[in-house]
Amino acid sequence: MRIIIERSNLLKSLAHVHRVVERRNTIPILSNVLVRTEDDALRLKATDLDIEITESVPATGEQAGATTVPAHLLYDIVRKLPDGSEVKLSTNDEGTQMTVSSGRSNFRLQCLPESDFPDITAGTLTHSFKIKAGELERLIERTQFAISTEETRYYLNGIFLHTIEAEGELRLRAVATDGHRLARAEMVAPAGSEGMPGIIIPRKTVGEVQKLLGDSNDDAEVTVELSDSKIRFVIGDVVMTSKLIDGTFPDYQRVIPLNNDKELTLDRQDFAAAVDRVSTISSERGRAVKLALSDQQLTLTVNSPDAGTATEELAVGYGSDDIEIGFNARYLLDITSQLSGESAVFMLADPGSPTLIKDGGDTSTLYVLMPMRV
Repeated sequence: MRIIIERSNLLKSLAHVHRVVERRNTIPILSNVLVRTEDDALRLKATDLDIEITESVPATGEQAGATTVPAHLLYDIVRKLPDGSEVKLSTNDEGTQMTVSSGRSNFRLQCLPESDFPDITAGTLTHSFKIKAGELERLIERTQFAISTEETRYYLNGIFLHTIEAEGELRLRAVATDGHRLARAEMVAPAGSEGMPGIIIPRKTVGEVQKLLGDSNDDAEVTVELSDSKIRFVIGDVVMTSKLIDGTFPDYQRVIPLNNDKELTLDRQDFAAAVDRVSTISSERGRAVKLALSDQQLTLTVNSPDAGTATEELAVGYGSDDIEIGFNARYLLDITSQLSGESAVFMLADPGSPTLIKDGGDTSTLYVLMPMRV
């Protein structure tokens, strides 16, 4: 193979595909990216056997062919070449080496044959729909922080995506929980998503999709194809296919409280800043902040046996019975950072029951937070 390509185009595509390649691999071919020349285009493909990502990029083809080279090494080489330069990729007759040349720079990389490269895309995808990049990004951003990192509860290590009938219309809903907090975001279900299976998209896949969406226009259309075992995202010239988590997501609806009658309304930014300030006194990861509520006033308190005590008072909208309840400060900050409105609404029951948190500016999201003993 022999092809000439703009350095900026090659770098952008390599940035997308090389991320799925694990830096430590026991199977050598999985450290490589598949490089194939097609009609005036270069096609790149990388996989970790759970995720496969491909992208086509314009190039001047001189001789067709395909090979595989170390993904991170090729990315680092191209990244360090001068802006605006052209890169020439060519293989020797035996296909054992690829030469990467640009200006006075020349690199010879060891190749592995294309025939050894795995393909995970086999199988029929039963459902397909289109969604705006901005809408998909919002569903992910509002929920991904609550994905569990506890490997023993593997079915919580992703976002549960499903359709559900709510208020007389079909909604596409994303849910994530780690057992301590739950995040739910939804939108009107796009055409084609009717009858889709409820699926759990793995954490790594969620992160990669999020990065790809960040590079695209909010109004760009993303095609989502899925079955009960795989999902594929087509974002511009990038195609990403991923295995899904084979497990059953718990019945999250049972966790969402319906009868919490104590309503607290507060300024989101003022509250987040106050939580951040008082939690400075505690260095523990699971630091608890106590919320003491009385008529129109909230007092935040953090006690640290080593450092001392911090308190702060806020004027809030609250007219129910006095209550004291504790929460993990980090979780409170995570949730308030996802809210888009100026105000946040907390629906409380008692110090031992889950609290419902709503976004004053977005009725399509809600959060549930378990209290802590303080």
